[in-house]
Amino acid sequence: MRVLIVGGGRTGSELARLLLQEGHEVTVIEKREDVVARLQKEVPAARIVVGDGCAPAMLEQAGVRKAAVVAAVTGHDEDNLVVCLLARQEFRVRRTLARVNNPRNEWLFTRDMGVDVRVSQAHIMASLMREEMATLEMAVLLRLHRGDTVLVEDILSPGSKAVGRAIRDLSLPENAVLVAVVRGQDVIIPRGSVVLQAEDHVLALVKSADRPGLAAALN
Repeated sequence: MRVLIVGGGRTGSELARLLLQEGHEVTVIEKREDVVARLQKEVPAARIVVGDGCAPAMLEQAGVRKAAVVAAVTGHDEDNLVVCLLARQEFRVRRTLARVNNPRNEWLFTRDMGVDVRVSQAHIMASLMREEMATLEMAVLLRLHRGDTVLVEDILSPGSKAVGRAIRDLSLPENAVLVAVVRGQDVIIPRGSVVLQAEDHVLALVKSADRPGLAAALN
């Protein structure tokens, strides 16, 4: 796959290195001479084009029309938006990716602005935090086998992905099994046909290492 990266800073060079390792054809546009010199040493297999990636002529010279993906990863949000907008509207690139430097600008990075995928450090951290919070919300009731296996309880909220689904349709980790569902005053044996509801107390036996996977399947 041909990938065009605009911005040869640390993010751009690392992205180029990883893509090259996976066998992709990579071109990097960078206008700073010192950065160009570093790129030529760090990613010699990449094609380096010296110039301003916001200029349509420069994108054309770099082969944007043949690129399957354009990744705009400069340190300036306005430049990244311009690159994606040109790539999508002027050159009809199939897929665009933009780096968001300032979280306050994230709302601008939409499909209407030519951005298919936006990536920001704040966004990534928030996603990771949501995953960790889901795990923390799962209470440990009992530890077995020196803590390697735990009995946990999870209370399903109305927005949980497991609500309204039969247990057999859940993507539970291999080392996790539901042992009971407490619904109001009733204790339900968790057979595959049981459909989970909001406010259900789900009890599960799971290997400690698979708690995040269980949390992801339920929440």
